[in-house]
Amino acid sequence: MQLGLVGLGKMGFNMRERIRRAGHEVIGYDRNPEVTDVASLADLVGALQAPRVVWVMVPAGEITRQTIAELADVLSEGDLVIDGGNSRYTDDKVNAELLGGRGIGYLDVGVSGGVWGLENGYGLMVGGEPEMVERAMPIFDALRPDGPREEGFAHAGPAGAGHFAKMVHNGIEYGLMQAYAEGFELLDASELVTDVPSTIKAWQRGTVVRSWLLDLLVRALDSDPELDDLRGYVEDSGEGRWTVEEAINHAVPAPVISAALFARFASRQEDSPAMRAVAALRNQFGGHAVLTAGPSSGAGSTQG
Repeated sequence: MQLGLVGLGKMGFNMRERIRRAGHEVIGYDRNPEVTDVASLADLVGALQAPRVVWVMVPAGEITRQTIAELADVLSEGDLVIDGGNSRYTDDKVNAELLGGRGIGYLDVGVSGGVWGLENGYGLMVGGEPEMVERAMPIFDALRPDGPREEGFAHAGPAGAGHFAKMVHNGIEYGLMQAYAEGFELLDASELVTDVPSTIKAWQRGTVVRSWLLDLLVRALDSDPELDDLRGYVEDSGEGRWTVEEAINHAVPAPVISAALFARFASRQEDSPAMRAVAALRNQFGGHAVLTAGPSSGAGSTQG
């Protein structure tokens, strides 16, 4: 099969290689001249045989919307566009209608696997019409992990379903990572556990908490046992927020995912205004000690 791939960043570059290894032809376009195969989107479309399939793998949001709008102008009736980025699912209906009005098919694909996908394969969650899914199946089979298709691929539903599924997937990921992180901190704070990395490594086989995320934590601890080389500052790329918003919209309790998201917000505050207010209140009603701001804040306190 022949595929056009727009976006050759951390994931797109490896996806191009994995698809090529499966025997398919991939023509890639990226603004970076060092990795691109063609000079423009128009050149990409010109290099593909009709009916064309073009996979978009660029940052979610305005860049993806602009790219799909440009493709709508240069593609032809009967072509197919796949959005494999982390777009919000609400964008998919807009994209599908824009392309559908010109006779161009559309699929949204949630892709999981990160930088390890080249060798391990990518988990795929797809939204769109069944005939379009079947048309792109050779590419999906090339990208997914080895083994039964249903263990690494799902046609989740109509347009938007793939990105909705990936959004929830990433929300779960937030909660799992936060649980491992809190366990690490508690072990590290204990005077009883003298070898934290080895303890966590022992969870990799036979325990109910074993997982690929745990394996990655062990890998990080192997190179930095105390994780001292890192700052405890964590960004969020959007999916966690969207998951919590959808939980609210559907009245679905999601306390773990919500707490994990807010923990990331807390990680970005060197001096939390909210906790300053808590300290002030404790001092006011109970006379509890507080640390004062300024040069001596690390040593001094005020007893109310």
